[in-house]
Amino acid sequence: MRKFGCLVLLVALLVIGALVATNMWAGNGPVPRDTTVVVPAGASFARAANELEKAGAIRSASRFRLFSRVFGTGAPVKAGEYLIPAHASQADILKLLEEGKVRQRLVAVPEGYPSVLVEDALRRADGLTGPVPVLAEGSVLPDSYAYERGATRASVAQRMQKAMSDYLAAAWRKRKPNIVVKTPREAIILASIVEKETGKPAERPTVAAVYANRLRLGMPLQADPTVIYPITKGRPLGRRIRQSELRAKNGYNTYASAGLPVGPIANPGRASIDAVLAPAQSQALYFVADGTGGHVFADTLAQHNANVQKWYAIRRSRGEM
Repeated sequence: MRKFGCLVLLVALLVIGALVATNMWAGNGPVPRDTTVVVPAGASFARAANELEKAGAIRSASRFRLFSRVFGTGAPVKAGEYLIPAHASQADILKLLEEGKVRQRLVAVPEGYPSVLVEDALRRADGLTGPVPVLAEGSVLPDSYAYERGATRASVAQRMQKAMSDYLAAAWRKRKPNIVVKTPREAIILASIVEKETGKPAERPTVAAVYANRLRLGMPLQADPTVIYPITKGRPLGRRIRQSELRAKNGYNTYASAGLPVGPIANPGRASIDAVLAPAQSQALYFVADGTGGHVFADTLAQHNANVQKWYAIRRSRGEM
């Protein structure tokens, strides 16, 4: 009976020990907030455990290694930057490392960003390496691009440009017949103007129609952003356009010359590209701000002049004139 009692006690202790170990393995971890841990390339499992302990994600590297041998799958951990959630258990942390679920960082390119600002964004992006390549205007598709720590700026830029190339090719194949632009490059040039002229997505097809109508008639596009672009390369002007700048002939100024500019003035988004390749059915030749962030369109100069006077009245009521 005595031996049986000792055996029962031993089994009970083993069960309690297993329950404690399981709770320590699967229970909440010590890290109080989301924490980044980097497992270097070629690092051993012991090195990875030490990095986790150093970051406060686990309490003991040696205990983590022991529990991993007991409860883990035996799969190797993968190098990379990991975002460890607050209070993540040791079990969850090991699963992250074994599955290689590294942290995804993002660099955002808003619609209408000029290439100089895209280059700035790549330069500032934390975790990217290497020099920033020079990006041709209109070659980048606006979007958010994921990357891992250690990726090169050039590789992210290449993905941005491939995304534009792929989207433009697909959109060009679906273009409406008899549109005014004759090549994909002309489409990007006109789309960049449409992008800069309106912030309302619903207006883009109509703005595209206005410019298409003007191009067919040989009228100057008279788009203010094309005047500003050769001065700032897409950065904010920070002042009103001067009369001398409206008269300047530089290949971009659509007040001084009819037709399209010599190149894009920004990186247009998908909606502006689509608008140029499928413009609205409209006879409008003019548009002016309506005071709500949008525009009012007109088929004739007389209608346009009346709309301009309404806009001036709105500005006067706001104390802007």
